[in-house]
Amino acid sequence: MSRPRAGRSNRLSPMQFVVGFGVVSMLTDMVYEGARSITGPYLATLGASAALVGLITGAGEAVALILRMVTGPLSDRIGRHWDQSMLGYAMTAVAAPLIAVTAALWSASVLIVVERFGKAVRTPARDTMLAQASAGRRRGHVFAVHEALDQSGALLGPLLVATMVAVVGYRAGFAALAVPGALALLALLWLRRTVPMPGAYESSTVSAAAGAEQRGRLPAQFWRYAAFTAVAMAGSSTFAVLAFHMHERHVVADALIPVVYAAAMAAAAVAAIASGRLYDRVGTRALLIALPLAAIVPTLAFTTSTALVVTGAVIWGASMGIHESTFRAVVAELVPPSRRGTGFGVFAAVYGVAWLGGSVLIGALYERSVPAVVGYTVLTQVIAGVMLLAMAGRPRFGETLPLG
Repeated sequence: MSRPRAGRSNRLSPMQFVVGFGVVSMLTDMVYEGARSITGPYLATLGASAALVGLITGAGEAVALILRMVTGPLSDRIGRHWDQSMLGYAMTAVAAPLIAVTAALWSASVLIVVERFGKAVRTPARDTMLAQASAGRRRGHVFAVHEALDQSGALLGPLLVATMVAVVGYRAGFAALAVPGALALLALLWLRRTVPMPGAYESSTVSAAAGAEQRGRLPAQFWRYAAFTAVAMAGSSTFAVLAFHMHERHVVADALIPVVYAAAMAAAAVAAIASGRLYDRVGTRALLIALPLAAIVPTLAFTTSTALVVTGAVIWGASMGIHESTFRAVVAELVPPSRRGTGFGVFAAVYGVAWLGGSVLIGALYERSVPAVVGYTVLTQVIAGVMLLAMAGRPRFGETLPLG
């Protein structure tokens, strides 16, 4: 079935569309990354322990990722990418500011999870549209540009929250996030009117072999790649655990913790661009950079030196920037076009389960022995590196797949 030409339906070029979606993501990141930057200390004020902070925030990330096993195939099946994206963005824009009115640990925890559920709803549909816009282009660069804009919001949001926390308190910090949330929804409405059919960006020519592949199971190399990612993420914690350490050990003043998070997100943006460009040149070997970065984080971030803790948080941000951009770009090449929503969803679910387990385990180990955290993290990254090298025989896993 032929698709309409992009010129007849869409008023932006593919790259302009990617940048436009990057602006939407930037504003939304101001909301949820601003909230995330103070979640650990705020939960601590409500009586949470380090392990409980790891559990709550890890559960939120798991919901954001695991439920994509449902929302991803749903995106492929119904094909209403815009509607699904808008619903998910609205959930985040509303839930995060509402944390301002909570007074109990359970209600704050529920809103944290609801906000993350919004990400589960929107992301497979959004990533499918980004993959459509990146057809025939350097996928690493396209996803990196989107992620860099996304992370600029992760820089601005915590700075906004830090100002409000310093002047008024935690509740004002959460409440201020209603403003970028409203702007994100307005920008999304405009983008939808301007680009009603992102699928028109992608070539409609698909070979018969591709059609057979699309109707079958997800490729074997996809599952090998997902297994590697799970091991890598099992050695990563959420920022909330790092922030809990800063708060409990009085290493960083509470009002400055969001500023540290903003610095981490700036590092994430730079790392996303660099790794995306490297991936377009050397393939999946570019992902090796993320592993030593993740391994060194607890060695620095769980000390009592302010300089080392901040450095550890920045390195954590760089590692996550690669995970959230270049790791996704690989999926776009591994999975046939008609199954991208499913591929992104399943991949995110595997990623989320591993991150949940890693966050909870690291939080529990932290309460007993920091050296145990260091040893565990190094072990996971070494194993992940061996797995990646075993898979990296070709420059790009998806080179045998038709990519439009």
